[in-house]
Order: sequence, then structure tokens, then C-alpha cells
Amino acid sequence: MSKIEVKKLHTFLGHNDSIYTLQALDDHRFISAGGDGMVVMWDLRSPDEGEVIVKIPSSVYALTYDSEEGFLYAGQNNQGIHKIDLKEKKEMKSIHLGEYQIFDLQMVNGSLWAGLSNGEVLVLSKDLTIENRVKYANDRIRSIHQINGELVIGCSDNVARVVDPKTMDVKQVLTGHKNSVFAAKYHPSGKYLITAGRDAHLKVWDTQEDYVLRESIAGHLYTINDVIFRTDGRYFITGSMDKSIKLWDAHNFRLLKVLDKHRHAGHGNSVNKLLWMNYQDLLVTCSDDRSISVWEIKFAE
Repeated sequence: MSKIEVKKLHTFLGHNDSIYTLQALDDHRFISAGGDGMVVMWDLRSPDEGEVIVKIPSSVYALTYDSEEGFLYAGQNNQGIHKIDLKEKKEMKSIHLGEYQIFDLQMVNGSLWAGLSNGEVLVLSKDLTIENRVKYANDRIRSIHQINGELVIGCSDNVARVVDPKTMDVKQVLTGHKNSVFAAKYHPSGKYLITAGRDAHLKVWDTQEDYVLRESIAGHLYTINDVIFRTDGRYFITGSMDKSIKLWDAHNFRLLKVLDKHRHAGHGNSVNKLLWMNYQDLLVTCSDDRSISVWEIKFAE
């Protein structure tokens, strides 16, 4: 096992409620949002203070960024989607989608995909016109992820669905989890998919062998909220309701390191979202404890 050194560099404070989501803007800037409705921009080069971009009236679970046009999209629970101009620091447009929670927003092939609590995925134009909608489940859509033309949707009916991003047809139904699938992420190469969720297990699916289940790993004590890969595909990170962050080998799926409050001054509550930023190869995490942590992870490689 390679020696791994971990150091917490910064703690960002300012939110007044749980922080549910993070969105990278570039190598060094990212956005946070959560229960207080504040959409805040942070810069890893100047970590002293965040900048509030807009204040949304209720909680935000989902953000996505259109890097081509420079607009941020925020999903406000029970209200809809807001299109935000980051330079002008104001809302440009919004759409009400009904009394639903929005658990994920992703840009897919130039359109905005929104996962709703009624089991629907809505496809919208960048001007927030609804282009299509498909009901995939009778429970919440928790996550959407695409890479190399493959797209997966994690659902609260315990199933992950592999979907054709052009037709929106279901190609594969992945069963095996005992509870909600909160996260579904492809390896950067696309060679396999990891799903995780409320049953605290990681499932590894081989995309090159018709999504056969290769591994089932008891990853955490409680719900796994998020999974992310390092850009080079060598490692992945999980964040959990058990307050811990775990670093894994992405080739053999062995656990390499545990970051927690006792040993590393980690989070004091559920870890909700993760970002692995290119700037100095830093990990960013957020939590129900209203804080954002920035971690330096060094590998003896």
C-alpha cells in the first residue's frame, strides 16, 4: 500500500444551515449551496472569505455549471430551477416545476437534465424550456451521470438505470442495492460504474461486460452520499452520513485511508458532497455541520 499523507488546509464557514452540494467552476473556484438558500462562490487561491452570489428563498440540493456560456443553474426545492449569471451576480430566469425536490442537475449534450422527487427526469433547454420528460421510477431520482456516451440514473427505488442520452430509453436496469441509490459514477475511462447509497454498500459494475456486477463492498456504516474519482482514475473518494470520508484504490477497490473527526479534524456530521479540484490536487468536502473542508492528499507514488 502506498503511503498517503493527509492535511486539512482550510475550513470555510459562512453557511447558516446544512451544505448539500458543491459545483466546480474551474481549477480553483467552486460554488456551494444548501439549506439556507445561499449560493456562495469560493476561490482556493484566496480562501479567507466566500462571496454570496444570490440568495434563493429555500433549500438547494443541486447545482450545475454551463462552462460554455458561464451560467450556473440551481435547483430550489418545491420551486424549480434558477439560471444565474455569475458575473452580474443575479438571477436571469427561473421555471417552476411543481412541488418537487430537485436532487440533481447535469448538463447532458447541451441540455439541462433535472432529477425530481416524483421519479421524473426533465430535459430543459438552457433557457429553461422543457424539451422532454420521462418518468423512470415511482420514487426519487437521486443522481445523473454521463461519460463517453453512457448515462446512468440513480433512483430511490433501489435501482440504477443505464439510459440512452439521445432517446432517453432504458438500456439496463441494475439491481442489487437494498435501499436508495444516492450516487452513481463512471470511472473516468468509462470501463466500470460505481453505485452507492442508503445501504452503505458500493457496487462495481463492468460496463464492458454488459454491466455485470463485479464487486459488492460494505463501504461505510451509514448512507453513502457521494462518490468521486480523481481525474487520472487511480483513486476514488466516498462521503457518508457516518461523518467519514474514505479514500479507495480505483483498480483493486481496497480501502486506503479514512478521514474522520477524531484522527483528522474531519466533519462533525454527515458528509454530503465531494469535489476533487485540479488546483494543487485538493479535495473539497461539505457537510451538515455547515462547514466546507479543503484537504491536501499526498501519495508516495
